[in-house]
Amino acid sequence: MSAIRVLACLILPPLAVLDKGFKAILLTAVLTFLGWIPGVVAALVYSSKPVKA
Repeated sequence: MSAIRVLACLILPPLAVLDKGFKAILLTAVLTFLGWIPGVVAALVYSSKPVKA
């Protein structure tokens, strides 16, 4: 995972997981709305997984 991706996870978690699919975006957005830290953690977890083809 690149430093730019980690920075995106910290600043705007839902935008950092755009390439991971709708489920990841929705879950990260809801968690970010409920609290910034859960959203960042979810974005980091989703970003560390490889993209499914």
